Amino acid sequence: MKRQKIKALLEAGRPQDDVLVKGWVRTRRGSKKVAFIELNDGSTLDNLQLVVDGEAACFAQVEKLSTGAAMAARGRLVPSQGRGQTLELQVAEVVVYGGADEKYPLQKKGHSLEFLREIAHLRPRTNTFGAVFRLRHALAYGIHKFFHERGFYYVHTPIITTSDCEGAGQMFQVTTLPLASGAPPDFAADFFGKPAYLTVSGQLEGELFALALGEIYTFGPTFRAENSNTPRHLAEFWMIEPEMAFYDLDDNMDLAEDFLKSIILHCMSECPRDLAFLNDRYQKDLLDTLKNVTESRFARITYSEAIEILGKSGETFEFPTHWGADLQTEHERYLTEKHFRRPVIVYNYPKAIKAFYMRQNDDGRTVAAMDVLFPRIGEMIGGSQREERLEVLSSRIRELGLPEASYQWYLDTRRFGTAPHSGFGLGFERTLQFITGMGNIRDVIPFPRTPGSAEF
Repeated sequence: MKRQKIKALLEAGRPQDDVLVKGWVRTRRGSKKVAFIELNDGSTLDNLQLVVDGEAACFAQVEKLSTGAAMAARGRLVPSQGRGQTLELQVAEVVVYGGADEKYPLQKKGHSLEFLREIAHLRPRTNTFGAVFRLRHALAYGIHKFFHERGFYYVHTPIITTSDCEGAGQMFQVTTLPLASGAPPDFAADFFGKPAYLTVSGQLEGELFALALGEIYTFGPTFRAENSNTPRHLAEFWMIEPEMAFYDLDDNMDLAEDFLKSIILHCMSECPRDLAFLNDRYQKDLLDTLKNVTESRFARITYSEAIEILGKSGETFEFPTHWGADLQTEHERYLTEKHFRRPVIVYNYPKAIKAFYMRQNDDGRTVAAMDVLFPRIGEMIGGSQREERLEVLSSRIRELGLPEASYQWYLDTRRFGTAPHSGFGLGFERTLQFITGMGNIRDVIPFPRTPGSAEF
């Protein structure tokens, strides 16, 4: 007999005569006459109450169960006589797969999120992280669904690369050379015959496919060797990077707005119970914040307009604002939370603070870049129209002192059938952090990688 998911049983809401469920014990209580077990199989926030009569043949097995044990139960699903649940399972048969001793760390008392990070192999069994990781699945599915329905092609870009897309140098090196020898590395003898790194972005490779297939997106792991311990940074995280041929900056901004609204609505539709739980437990205005994003028309202002608004705000910022300085999180939050009270897209940034591949505007000072800013989080999306003009792109690479030879394959797309194109990057974990209301990005990824920490 095939097991049934607790979520499906509770959502159907009807009694059944022969039901098999499998899961983990959340609590057990009772007396010599009857035992009550709260069972959860990970499919839903809600537990299924199991009722075992003291005369049942399996009662002796049930008496030995403790929190954390894995088991199967078979019986009749009937309307519940108790409070807190609509249905319960009257158990006739039990199979215990694995017990849990008194050292099981997830007891009924509350645990801090910091403690749960120390036992990341068990934290998905808690209500909080069950909700978070079900939403993580829903978000990933919603992203693929959005692009598939719009005719985009999913492209797998390399995890190992020899070029630094962002030019920041914060890359993890990959090598097979013996590092303990003390001798200068001879990269000619290394596995790839040259220095190689974990990717910081799949954008450059994604552009190549956009200039062949039209509209593509990447969705994969990226790595930044940035020595930062803030609640918004990880060393290993996932990025979504669409690239679109024949899109200008306005097209890019339109797509970014539609994309964010769509994936948030998808999560709200697929996981309403999980979001309600997180709203009640962690961020009291979470549902209102998500609704505001999906129902608002994003404000659009130039970088120069943003600097003017911030200068006239009367706020005392930690980081002063002036034309040419990058926007900090405090500036982004002021624009979204106080001035506009909705998401904001800032575009046409100074050339000096943006990457080499962004298209230069006619003013010679700015590039066709855009950032989508959200309340609470700040930057959600960073993107631009890409520089399609060979001579301008080559000049910019030389201006920044980048190794031009390393980008010849990239420049070839400007030699052979160049075309206007645009794209953006969305941090998956940062988006999930916004949707769940979690305060620390380490709590929305199964096994966080941060400076000094690569556990599990």
